Amino acid sequence: MARILIVDDEDLIRRMIARLLRRQDHDCQLAADAAEAKQKLASEPFELVLSDVNMPGESGLDLVRYVFENYPGTATVMVTGVDDPAIADVALELGAYGYIIKPFEANEVLINVANALRRRDLELERQRHRERLETEVASRTVELREAIATLEAVSTDLRSSREETIQRLARAAEFRSDETALHIRRMSLHCELLARAVGLDNERCERIRIASPMHDIGKIGTPDRILMKRGKLTVDEFETMKEHAEIGYRILTGSSSQMLQLAAMIARTHHEKWNGSGYPNGLAGEDIPLEGRITAIADVFDALMNPRCYKPAFSLEKTQRIMNEGRGSHFDPDLLDLFWTKLDDVLTIQSEFADPERDNGKKDAPAPEPKAEAAPRAPEQSTSKPA
Repeated sequence: MARILIVDDEDLIRRMIARLLRRQDHDCQLAADAAEAKQKLASEPFELVLSDVNMPGESGLDLVRYVFENYPGTATVMVTGVDDPAIADVALELGAYGYIIKPFEANEVLINVANALRRRDLELERQRHRERLETEVASRTVELREAIATLEAVSTDLRSSREETIQRLARAAEFRSDETALHIRRMSLHCELLARAVGLDNERCERIRIASPMHDIGKIGTPDRILMKRGKLTVDEFETMKEHAEIGYRILTGSSSQMLQLAAMIARTHHEKWNGSGYPNGLAGEDIPLEGRITAIADVFDALMNPRCYKPAFSLEKTQRIMNEGRGSHFDPDLLDLFWTKLDDVLTIQSEFADPERDNGKKDAPAPEPKAEAAPRAPEQSTSKPA
């Protein structure tokens, strides 16, 4: 049963249609024109409006448009004596579900009404489905955003935890020597700065920053008598010292973590030299991985600029002179030149993460003059000590 509003200026037509529809258990209300129909529409809901076209005042087409705009859940069917395809097309374009021409057969009215009500039900169900879908999509979108936010938070925590673990492991090696935790912080930031200057992508620069503090983790395996010796190293002692590069590699290699794989490679290659005279494998030029070449510059610069048990902190002028003497022999010449273009940023890092002054770190303390290519600790016949 449906509530149906019958609108026609002819009383006989209205009553005849009402009798037909009431036999089908429909609840019918009658209106003589569009104005009365609007009043009834405002006072109670209807599933269907049957309307004539030509009526006093507003036409049936105006009424169909009004119903479509104000009562989208109400279907409309035109019942008229105007047999004009053009008008029928207009009525259908306005939203009418059917067009019945007078005089009509009873079955014609019943079939059109049944079709209109069926189509209305389908339209409403589709609308409800669309609304349910939109609500579900909105809900799932909120859930997805919350899940992404949670994953980002977890990822941030994991990255932070991973970085802290690496920093603490690196500090374990630093604490065995005369170096400080600030050394690994400074040199890692120098590495990142140089990597960005080279033009590496953000992710690779970040990996270098996090992995580079592990460069000297192999010092864990270096005896204290060598690691903390204040005097010159003998040839044998220097050979033992050199083993820390390979030890660090063995500690870090074999992991499925890309970060630890990178750290292992840096530990093994940061003492290689551009001319092939470095260790442990005597690699030369671009055979030395880029990350190893970057770390070599950052590590030596920080070692020269800051005190060690075997040397005081050197001035910037002296540090630059020593490193420039190693340009093309110890260091990748292009990378070293690029490093100097970022000197203001480098010095900002040095200042921001400066070590507290120590007695053995006074710049006027006596120390041997290092050779250009010998920033890493060297044996007795050389005059230099390692980074």
